[in-house]
Amino acid sequence: MDQNDTQKAIASGKTVLGIELGSTRIKAVLIGEDHAPIASGSHEWENRYENGVWTYSLEDVWTGLQESYRNLARDVFEKYNTPLQAIGAIGFSAMMHGYMAFDQDGNLLVPFRTWRNTMTGQASEQLTNLFQFNIPQRWSIAHLDQAILNKESHVKNISHLTTLAGYVHWKLTGQKVLGVGEASGMFPVDSKINDYDKHMIEQFNQQLLAENISWKLQDILPKVLVAGDAAGVLTEEGAKLLDPSGKLPAGIPLCPPEGDAGTGMVATNSVAARTGNVSAGTSVFAMIVLEKALSKLYPEIDMVTTPTGKPVAMVHSNNCTSDLNAWVELFREFTDALGVEISQSRLFEMLYQKALTGDADAGGLLAYNYLSGEHITHLEQGRPLLVRTPESRFTLANFMRVHLFSSLGALKIGMDILFEQEKVKIDQLLGHGGFFKTKEVGQKIMAAAMNVPVSVMETAGEGGAWGIALLASYMLNKTANEPLETYLSSKVFAEQNGTTIAPAQTDVAGFAAFMERYKRGLVIERAAVDGLRA
Repeated sequence: MDQNDTQKAIASGKTVLGIELGSTRIKAVLIGEDHAPIASGSHEWENRYENGVWTYSLEDVWTGLQESYRNLARDVFEKYNTPLQAIGAIGFSAMMHGYMAFDQDGNLLVPFRTWRNTMTGQASEQLTNLFQFNIPQRWSIAHLDQAILNKESHVKNISHLTTLAGYVHWKLTGQKVLGVGEASGMFPVDSKINDYDKHMIEQFNQQLLAENISWKLQDILPKVLVAGDAAGVLTEEGAKLLDPSGKLPAGIPLCPPEGDAGTGMVATNSVAARTGNVSAGTSVFAMIVLEKALSKLYPEIDMVTTPTGKPVAMVHSNNCTSDLNAWVELFREFTDALGVEISQSRLFEMLYQKALTGDADAGGLLAYNYLSGEHITHLEQGRPLLVRTPESRFTLANFMRVHLFSSLGALKIGMDILFEQEKVKIDQLLGHGGFFKTKEVGQKIMAAAMNVPVSVMETAGEGGAWGIALLASYMLNKTANEPLETYLSSKVFAEQNGTTIAPAQTDVAGFAAFMERYKRGLVIERAAVDGLRA
């Protein structure tokens, strides 16, 4: 869209707004009729650690939302000399999971407990055993069950339980709803009916009876909607809450609120079966859209859904590039000591590219990148290690290659459960994050590790605010019976630029040899943790 077309779209309300409340930033993105971002605004915020709980205050939520919207409106006017007074549709997204419990008068009963809290271990284990379905500590149902186990007095007064995205949507529309992807992080979802699993609901209700709790779980959970469903409209009170200036009108339709995992899938066009995306930076996680549910429980794998309800296997590793970054910083100190001027980005690029010239198996070297514990390999703490034998080929190329390999080691163990035990098939992975910043290197290593083509698109960095804007646009503009994956592929990503790299079989064999070494050497990492206790 050119400048004139964009101005007309803004004036006539043919734009769509997406806002996502992330862990450190609230971001608003306005998109045009071609789905490309035309303006943005943001607000930085931080969680607080208060009375043993990681939380954000409700005041911070609304201050941040208003500031990000105000900055967006300012950006629109500065770029296009047109006030933002009409919007076609809006969508809200936020960090998944956590615990927000309200009484019948809409009062928050206890401070918002975010996904970051790890206070629900007992409940997580108990519910996983009860349901025979993996319930991570960060899920809402784990927080609720732990509050019951702790005999917290507020539990009897719960009238409504939701997540941050659901809370914002409720206050702006009056609707107590959630998108199915976000709902699947509250309580297990049955993808056959796109609703909470009825059998597990009844199992939990039996526990409530035993505790003499009067309400039933289905009565306090938000209603589940799927992508494309109408999820209410902006009320007069909601419009003033988001835009205190009074310029934003009521009546704007909203799409179902979603979590950041779902919007990440949308923003990377990874919502169809046999597709997946992998985010690799400080930590690494892969989201694989399944053709059918897994056959049994795996503690290493979280089961969630796409925004349309398709089952998704999520493999999350706590450690990815932090140890690798520390080694690059050591090389930076060396170049500084030599008096050689080189930028950080150029140093990363040079060292990453050097890894491609190493031996396929990284010359017999072994590394563990565990700065923190790693649940996939059952280590409660981390001790970064570099190990070699006298026969190992200790070169700079192999050194860099083994650290790139190590960044994906734990992820590979989780993914192999899907590939080898569940026979999951995927056609390609879409990569995003710092691991892929140096052209082709991260892609080639990931392709070797997963033995599937890996793509990186120019839009991969647009993020979840763009993803929820796309979901709002889908609700507004889809044709009858048009699936989300068709809408994204044909109308959003058809002309997106990107690169795809297929796995080279010599690299695949080399990574497999490294992984055999990696799994055998875990006893060394265990000894390091036991011998060097924090």
